Formats: sequence, C-alpha cells, structure tokens
Amino acid sequence: MPSTAIAQSITASQIEQFQSLPEAQQESLARRYGIDLDELRGRQGSNKAPKHINVVTPLNENFGDQDAMPRHIEESESDENGPEKGAENNLKPYGYDLFAGSPSTFAPVTEIPIPNNYVLGPGDVITVQLWGKENKTFALPISRSGTIEFPQHGPLSLAGQSFDDARARIENLVSEQYIGVRASVGLGELRSIRVFILGEARHPGAYTVSSLSTVTNALFVSGGVRTSGSLRKIAHKRNGKLVSTLDLYDLLLKGDTSGDDRLQAGDVVFIPPVGPRIAVEGEVYRPALYELNERAALQSVIELAGGMTPKAYRQKIRIERTGSDYVRVVKSADLTSSKGRQMLMRSGDHVDVASVSDMVGMYVALKGAAVRPGSYAWVPGMRLNELIRNLGADLKESADRQVAAVVRTDKATGRISVSSVRLREALTNPESAANIALEERDQVLVFTDAGKLTDTEAGNREVLFKPVLRQIKAQATPEEQQQTFSISGPVNYPGEYPLPQTHSLQDAILLAGGLNDTASLYTAELARNSIGNDGVARTQIQELDLAAVLRGEPAPELQGRDSILIKPIPDFDKTRSIILAGEVVYPGSYTFGLGETLRDVLVRAGGVTGNAFPRGAVFTRAKLRLLELQRLEEAEDRLQGDLLGVQLEGGRRGGSEKIEQVEGLLKDVQSARPVGRMVIDLAQVIGNEAYTPIQLQDGDRLTVPTIPQSVSVFGEVQFPTSHLQLDGLTVDDYLERSGGFTRQADVDRVYVVKADGSVMLPESSQWFGGRSQEMEAGDTVIVPIDVDRLNQLELWTDVSQIFYQIGLGAAAVGNL
Repeated sequence: MPSTAIAQSITASQIEQFQSLPEAQQESLARRYGIDLDELRGRQGSNKAPKHINVVTPLNENFGDQDAMPRHIEESESDENGPEKGAENNLKPYGYDLFAGSPSTFAPVTEIPIPNNYVLGPGDVITVQLWGKENKTFALPISRSGTIEFPQHGPLSLAGQSFDDARARIENLVSEQYIGVRASVGLGELRSIRVFILGEARHPGAYTVSSLSTVTNALFVSGGVRTSGSLRKIAHKRNGKLVSTLDLYDLLLKGDTSGDDRLQAGDVVFIPPVGPRIAVEGEVYRPALYELNERAALQSVIELAGGMTPKAYRQKIRIERTGSDYVRVVKSADLTSSKGRQMLMRSGDHVDVASVSDMVGMYVALKGAAVRPGSYAWVPGMRLNELIRNLGADLKESADRQVAAVVRTDKATGRISVSSVRLREALTNPESAANIALEERDQVLVFTDAGKLTDTEAGNREVLFKPVLRQIKAQATPEEQQQTFSISGPVNYPGEYPLPQTHSLQDAILLAGGLNDTASLYTAELARNSIGNDGVARTQIQELDLAAVLRGEPAPELQGRDSILIKPIPDFDKTRSIILAGEVVYPGSYTFGLGETLRDVLVRAGGVTGNAFPRGAVFTRAKLRLLELQRLEEAEDRLQGDLLGVQLEGGRRGGSEKIEQVEGLLKDVQSARPVGRMVIDLAQVIGNEAYTPIQLQDGDRLTVPTIPQSVSVFGEVQFPTSHLQLDGLTVDDYLERSGGFTRQADVDRVYVVKADGSVMLPESSQWFGGRSQEMEAGDTVIVPIDVDRLNQLELWTDVSQIFYQIGLGAAAVGNL
C-alpha cells in the first residue's frame, strides 16, 4: 500500500505555544516531526510563511527502518529472486546494502547551496535583507498565485522563474525604490513536492519530499531497492516522458553522481525488474552477484568485482553457464590472452577465479612450541642454528630444548623420513654433528617439555606426529615395512612414533621425551615381529641393557614396527604409610617397607605412653572401610525395597507405626559411616613376640586412647548416655541407670561392644553369664530396636550385623 508523508502547516500561535513547552518536550516533538528546532525558536515574532514539515515515514512507521521489518516480509522478499536464493554459493547481489538502515523520516534538504537554476514555486520563502539607510529583514512566501507581497510595492510574480533571475529582479527593484539601500536575497523555507516511487521499490508509493531532493534521495525515502529490482536502469519520468536513466553502479563503483537528477513535483521514479545477473567468486576483491547493463566481456566483469587478488590463477578462469540444451556446462578462459579477456558473458554465468597452488618452494617450516612458527626462506647450506638462533628468544618457555625432530620429504620418491636432533647441542656447539644441514621443505618440529606442558596443541607430540604417521603408514609396502615404532613404560610420552632415520634406540627414547625417574636402567625389552620361511609372523624378544644403550655402547638397530618396553623399578613409586595417633611416644605418619609389621613400626615410634589404654586401641584399614561401605549401600537398597512393601500395607492395623520404624531404621543405615576397624589385641602385639604378626597395608591407622573411666549406654533406653565406671556394676545396673528400656526396645538382643571393638551378646554368652556380668571401662551397651513387629523383616539380621561391626562399634570407639 502506498505510504505518504503529510506536510503540516504551523501557524504563529502554534509556534508560540510550542516554545512555551519545556525544553525536553520541545526536543521530543521536534525529533518526531523532523523540525529544525533552532530555526523554529528564531521564528517567534518574525514575518514568515507557515512552515511545511516533511514527514516522509511510510504509512506503517515500523517499515521505515529496514531492520525493523517483520520477518515474514523479509523472507517473502528474499524468495523473490528465485534462482539466486541458495545458489551461487550464497553470494549476495551487489549494491543493495547501500540503502540498509534507511531513516524512518526524511529531513528536508536545506543544508546545501541553492543552485542558480532552481525554479521557484508556491511554498518557497524568499528572504530579503535590506541594509544601508534602512536595515530590515523580510520573509516573503510565494503564494499559490505565484506572487510575493513585497513591502511598499505590491504583488511580485516569481513562480516559474529561476532563483538567479528572481534574485536579480528583487535587487533591481530595491535599488530603484529605496535610495541608499541595498538588498541581499536568499531562500528561506523550501516548498515540499510530491513524487512517486514505483516498481521494485521496497515501499512503493507517493512521497512528500524537499524540492531539492534527487532520485537517490527518493530511493532512500522509499526504503531502497528490492533485490528483485534493477540498480542499473532506474527511470526518472516527468509527464509520462523519460527524463533520464540512473545507473547506481556509477555511484557505487566510481562515485559519479552526475546522473542523479533533481526531482520536480509529480515526477515518477520507476525501478524496473533486475536485468541479467552473473556470479563472480574466488580470488576477487568483491565476490558477489552483479547485474549487467549490456553485453559485457569477462575482463569488465572481473573489474566489476574489484579485480583479482595477487593469488588469482589467471590462466584458467572457470565459467559455469547454461547451454543451449538447458544443461549446465563448464568453460574456461585465459585472462592472459586477448581472446580470454574479450569472452562475452551471459545471464546466469558463474565465474570462479581459482587461486594459485598453496605449495611454495625455497622454504623450511618451523612448527610446535616456537615463538614464531611458520615458513622461512631456505638457502642451500642452511643449518638448524640459522632457523633457531636462540633457545630463549625463539622458543616458548614450555619448549623441550633437548630434542627436536626434522621431517624430510625425498624429492625423487615423495617418501618422508624423520630424524631426531639434539637441539641444545646444535645451538651451543654449531660445529657438532647435531647442527644438521636443512633441505628445502624440511619441517622442524619443536616439542613441549614434559614438565612444562601448558598447551594441548602447540608442541604436543601426538598432534605434531599425527599427519607424519598417517603418511608413513600410507607409504608402507610388502617390500618395505612400516617405518614406525612404539614405546611404553616409564617414558614421558609413551606411544607410537616415526622410526628415526638413524634407527638408534637412544634417538627413539629421546623422541618419547626421555626416561622418567622410575625407569629401571638394568633391563628393557625389544619386541620384534619377523616372518619365517613358512610366511608366519613370530615375535622375538631381546633383553636390553638400558644403561649401556644410554652410554652409547653398541645396541640393536631398530626396525619398522619394533616395540620397546621400558621396565619400571619395582615399587619405586609406591609409598606405604601408617598413621600412629593418640598415646604413642612419637605419633605421626610412618613410611614402612614391604613386609613390615605393626610391632615393627611401634618399636620405631617408641612404643606407647604410660597413659595408654592398649585394650581400647582402634586399628582401621582402608580396604575394610571400602568393604563396609559396599555392605552399607546394599543394606540401604534392600531396606528401601522393604519400606515400599510396608508402605503398600499401610492400610492395615499398625501400618503407620511400622512405616515410622522402618524409616527410622533406614535413616540409621544412611547416617552410618564405615570405620574399617579390625579388632586386635594391642597389648599382645606389643608384649608377646609369638602373637600373630599384623602385616601392614598402605592407609592403615592406629589410634591409642587414654585410659577411660566411663561405660556408655546407647539405643532404645530412656536416657542414652555415658556413666562413670564403678567396680561391681553389671549390664543391668547400667541399663537401670539409663532409665530402663523403651517400648520399642528388643530386650533379648541387648549386646555389648567391648573396648577392643569385639561384640558380645549377654543373653547367649556363657562368658557373660547373662546380663549380670561386670562391665569394664570403655565398654558400650547397645539396646537395638525391636523389629519383630515389622513382619519379621529378613533384612534385620544383616542390618544388625552391620551395626555390630560398623555403626554402633564406631559409636563405642568414639566414646573412648
């Protein structure tokens, strides 16, 4: 739908009302209606004609900003190009972004000089300043009848005259009528004109613009040209006749505005559909879709695209076009020849300017942990120290300065080989054999030091050797084995590597980053596959004296697919320790050797103090803790299943009580923490050499408490607490002192956790003689919950056993 901008006339009273508003509100209204605020403020009380405000927003204001258009409109417009959408490798038509972000309003063009041939018309305002004997200023609007009311003269017809003629006429009039007065004539307010922008405009319609507007101004007002419209044949029509044709490529490519004619009222700007288009991509400066104004040669098309880059391959330009049988065909042209340059282009052609080969000559490459990796000029006789001149300045801080690798390609066969070089020796002693001569296209690989690995890519051996290994494996044949080897064991970078050209074991170990401190120098193994006379592969193992190899003594030469095993020093990197805490003469963490016992370490620690309570010593082991944790998790899973069964029976009598009791039991299991305690008789360990020795394991811990004075009572009693141990008091006495049993107590399963961690059942133990046995310091009485009312849960037996050994045993230990 056409959109129009309405010229508004502002009276003097409206100006006065406007200027009475707050300044912020004045600025807001001025921006909204495109008003020149400074000029409007200066008009108060002046004799000026009503001002015409050109508001050139389209009918729907949101469409004024191209970026604010609804998505469905943008998509529908992009679909109009048909073949261009998704074709030509997503190349964009050239030039249409000139109008991107067009303004929502179009301010009058008033800040440019008025041309002398400007034709005056109704709405223009003539400004006349008199100076000399009289100093006056007049603003004289041209009325609809084409005249101005000149003071003391009457109407003066000016419409249809050029501004230059009108100025001369007024100056003559003043000189004749006013003695000693001269006049300066100018233009004040300019009239607005209505023009039509039609065809493939983004928003075609009628627009009110300034009388100084040109064709390009009108295009901006309408939001620009659709991609389906032509940029090269924009027609400017007046009274049904063609005035001129604008080629926007002249403006875009040459900055030529000579064809940008000025508009008059009623003019039509018509944008026809786009003409023939061709695609240009590749090694040109402006890859895009270009519209042809006429038949063009290949050379002129390349010039439209900004010309070719230095990497362009001029001898074979690829051209894809539609043939006479409507099948896409490929042609080529040589731009170095006159015939190729003059080759005529057709609509729909796709010109692809290829690049020259990426391969260059006379270079060597530096890769990896270098400060400035890349290609460098090579000259005959060039050596390694000329490429890497300084270990500190040319290599990264994380670089391995001991060894590097040189990958070389044989010019005759194209096969690659790898040499290891002692980098530090090559640079500190340039006359040594390590400072090898480089050949054209050598690749020098600088690795990252094992102890300074800060970058997962630069200097990483696996990353640097990956393409090399792939090529070496590809060039292997039945006549020549794959030139790789593998190395494992205590080296800094075990893995697969290219076989060094020297076939040296020393160089192979260097490529793997060298040995670490756990490597055994006494022995290593070399595994080699060989094919017997029967054609079957067999593996042969050779023992190596690694120390002799590192000293440079004669050693077997490596062959393709060899495997090197570096053996570690047995248990060299294993540190076994036990923690002695509590009443030990010298507590702390003690490292022990294989086969040492608890008695041996206690002797080293000075034994126990005089305040020690050996019978209550707690000996824990990490392995037992893991086993207990596993049992706790299993018990928790089974209890959750039983809880679900009890919840399903919740509607029966006593169901809610059962649920609460099972939930409490599950909570106890979940809160229990594995101790990993092993019951020992520390007094026998210390004083009896014939006692079974306790072999230590890494992570063991012995805590020797002080002599206790209490007996604790926990579980289903009225008041669980600890009591002062008194001679003669039995289990029943301590139960009575804790208030007796609760209603949920299981009286028949009362048990005692002794100070050494062992568990005794008073009801079934002849040793205890029932619950009348006297209690000792450090003992703990446990009264469990009665679960017989929970439908005889089978899990109770396992849970109670776990509590004997873990949860409640830990509580007893904590009471020591």
